[in-house]
Amino acid sequence: MTGGNGEDDPGRDDSAEPTGLESADGAPMEPLTREQIEALRKERDDLRDQVLRRRAEFENYRKRVERDRHLSSLDASAAIFKALIPTLDNLDRALAAPTGEGLREGVELIRRELLSLLESHGVMASDPKGEKFDPNLHQALSREPAPGQPEGTVLGVFGKGYSYKDRLLRPAMVTVAAGKDEGDDDSGAVH
Repeated sequence: MTGGNGEDDPGRDDSAEPTGLESADGAPMEPLTREQIEALRKERDDLRDQVLRRRAEFENYRKRVERDRHLSSLDASAAIFKALIPTLDNLDRALAAPTGEGLREGVELIRRELLSLLESHGVMASDPKGEKFDPNLHQALSREPAPGQPEGTVLGVFGKGYSYKDRLLRPAMVTVAAGKDEGDDDSGAVH
C-alpha cells in the first residue's frame, strides 16, 4: 500500500470500515438506519401483498371463465333440445294416427321440421348427384360403369352429406361412375 491516498488502487478506500454491504457498482454502502429498514420491510410486504392479490384475482378470473364457458355450452345444448321438442310432438302425432296417408304426412312434416331446425343452426345437407366425386366431401361406397357419364361422376346417393359452417359432419355416401377399364364388360364392344 502506498501513501494512503488510494493512488495505487482507486476503488479501495482503506479508511472505511468494511460493512459487508456493497452497492451495485461494488462500492461500500453506508449502514441502513432502523427507519430505512422498516421502510424496506413495509415496501417488501406491500409488494408481496400485491403479488398475492394478483394471483388470487387471476385464479378467480380463470374460474369465472371456465364457469361461463360451461354455462354457454349448456345454453347452446338446451336451445337445440328445446327446438327439437315440437318435432317429437309431431312424431308422437304421426305414430298415433291410423296407418296410411296420415302417417306419411306426419313423417314428412317431421322431416321438414328437422331440416328447418338444422338449417337454422347452420347445418346444410348436400345431395351431390351428378357432381364430380370429391374425396373430401364424399365417401364412395361403390363404382359402377355408366355409359355416357364422365368417370368420377356421382351416380347415386345412399346418404346425403351434412356440414356445419366449414366443418364436414358426414360425407355424402355415393356411387361413382367407373372408368372403362374398371367395370365395363368389353366383350363384343367395338373399339
